[in-house]
Amino acid sequence: MYLEDFYNRFSLDESLARATGFNPYYITIESGLDEKGVINGNKMINLASNNYLGLAADSRVKEAAVGAVQKYGASLCGTPIATGYIDLYKRLEEKLANFIGLEEAIILPSCYQANNGLFSSIAGREDLIIVDRFAHSSLIQGIKAVGCKIRPFLHNNLEHLEGILHRSPGYRQVFVVTESVFSTDGSIVPFKEIVDLCETYNAMPVIDDSHGLGVLGKAGKGILEEQKIDGYRGIYTASLGKALANSGGIISGEQRVVKYLKYYCPHLVYSTALTPSVLAGIESVLEIMHSEFETIKKRLDSYKQVIFASLLDAGFAVVSSNAPINSIKTGSKENTFATAKRLFENGILATPFIEPSVPVNEGRVRLIAGANLSQDTIEEAAAIIKRIGHK
Repeated sequence: MYLEDFYNRFSLDESLARATGFNPYYITIESGLDEKGVINGNKMINLASNNYLGLAADSRVKEAAVGAVQKYGASLCGTPIATGYIDLYKRLEEKLANFIGLEEAIILPSCYQANNGLFSSIAGREDLIIVDRFAHSSLIQGIKAVGCKIRPFLHNNLEHLEGILHRSPGYRQVFVVTESVFSTDGSIVPFKEIVDLCETYNAMPVIDDSHGLGVLGKAGKGILEEQKIDGYRGIYTASLGKALANSGGIISGEQRVVKYLKYYCPHLVYSTALTPSVLAGIESVLEIMHSEFETIKKRLDSYKQVIFASLLDAGFAVVSSNAPINSIKTGSKENTFATAKRLFENGILATPFIEPSVPVNEGRVRLIAGANLSQDTIEEAAAIIKRIGHK
């Protein structure tokens, strides 16, 4: 009976999927990120992927990945600290740090691991972490693991943040943690002002630039370039699996901190190194961005505006955003699933967010029109959206 009680605790509540006749999670996709994806044998327009620049299936990126497999094999089967630190790994770390504009960087298997491993390595019980209340789960889980005092501040609210900073003397170190682009609605952080507040109150800023790297800034270098933040002395993390079209995550910042993390961040030290094919793919994306980013970004922004206009015309409540994200306000979890289902049944794959990813009754359905799509496909998606809304 003891074991039966244990297993009964993990019974999954599937009532929402049964009530709506739709489960949008763990859908089996039978193709890559080509012009249209294949799901259940049907071609669909993928507006759910984070493939912002559309480079995940670019022939040059694939060729680089294949070339790395030919040279190094599928994996080095070792951690970076032991046998996985190939010359390609080291070279890419240097290129990423230089691209972002910081002293040094380390590459981890995912940004979730980067955010989880960071705080346990740099913070302790005598510290305070102030975090945006809409921050990503990876940041929240990493912060909770430290066991220090945690204080959330209202989303992008500088006045509330400063009030907390003003009332928080006596800690060994205060950290202020936020994201560049909040992925559920596309809001962008006023990070330059947050950095200024941190300088005033001797706090350490920590920014997750996962949805900004490769998207924000004149050259796609992210939030620091976009908001003209020079000489950044805080800590920076980002995913390499969104605009940079591969997988992995980075932690970057001043050399002395990053060198310390190379030996004391368990999520790096005890994880098998990112595979050669992925490392080469990221390097190829950086090369393409160097010469083509301006053109790609114009296409990305144009697609965002076409989808945005179609959503408004169809009568959807859409969040206004300067990021290449369109987010429909759907309210309840039932309406969120129903909206995603309507899109899905008409050939569009989108991403629904319900609690705990967003607050209760603040559901969202997100659409990202990647630059890999053709103008015809975008126009087709816009027509579908208008048709659904007008019905």
